[in-house]
Amino acid sequence: MRLLLALLCLSAVAMAEDEPRIRVDVNLVNMAFTVRDAHGALAGGLSKEDFEVLEDGIPQRISFFARSLDVPLSLALIADVSGSQEHFVKRHRLDMKEFLQDVLSPCDRALLVCFGNRLRLVSDFAASSQSLMDALGHFDRGDRHFPELGPDEDRELGTAFYDAIYYAVTAKLAAAESGRRALIVFSDGEDNSSAHHMLDAIEAAQTGDARIFAMRYTERRHGHLTARNKYGTSVMERLARETGGADFDAGQGNVRAIFRQIGEELRASYELAYVSTNAVRDGSFRKVAIRPRGGFSVRAKTGYFAR
Repeated sequence: MRLLLALLCLSAVAMAEDEPRIRVDVNLVNMAFTVRDAHGALAGGLSKEDFEVLEDGIPQRISFFARSLDVPLSLALIADVSGSQEHFVKRHRLDMKEFLQDVLSPCDRALLVCFGNRLRLVSDFAASSQSLMDALGHFDRGDRHFPELGPDEDRELGTAFYDAIYYAVTAKLAAAESGRRALIVFSDGEDNSSAHHMLDAIEAAQTGDARIFAMRYTERRHGHLTARNKYGTSVMERLARETGGADFDAGQGNVRAIFRQIGEELRASYELAYVSTNAVRDGSFRKVAIRPRGGFSVRAKTGYFAR
């Protein structure tokens, strides 16, 4: 059985390595996206004739189209350990454990970053959910001898939310050689000490073909969100929307069902590629819209930067 799993993993990795990527020397644009029908179920059996692609409103010719099933995953779990999350520490740990047990397969790899005003790489890429949880256990017991991500910054306040996302992508996730990339973020979306801002985090994720799935943990006062809470909520929603992911309120709904939904979306997605009609590399943002024909809905990143 182990040999069979290993062969399946190698096969899946080989398929993933054949996926098109954005190249510097050509104007090939790669888009991974999820399609659901009118009932919310993942839609299969579609072809490129079922979609229209627009870049900045201009139709593009699809040069590659495929649907991938059981694609291996390269995941970055980002856990907020700042003061605003102290009431949710046990929930974070339980939900993270359930996510890894429900989603991580022998073909997948995941890393773990914990952040307050420091960004700690608590576990580098590992295929074992137990090894990730063991590393988190050491962190919870006060071990801070973990490597830091990013440069040594002088931070007075305690939450470097945007930096955690930015460096998790640029320093680790973007270097993943195969598989579908995603960040699973456990936080309230609030930031007060990052060197980078929200748009930097979005650009890093879009450029690295990494989707952000946000699990939001927000403490309510007398049953209501504060103004700061509302800002964090809008931040997490935008990060997810711009990168083709999704955001969820961890206090509502079935968390395990949410994790299964995330796993489904990551493993059973469509990919398409097109050669942009705009050959200029001026660093501007190009808005991309994938329009399905029929009663389908599409979830994809909103575009890319023409670097």
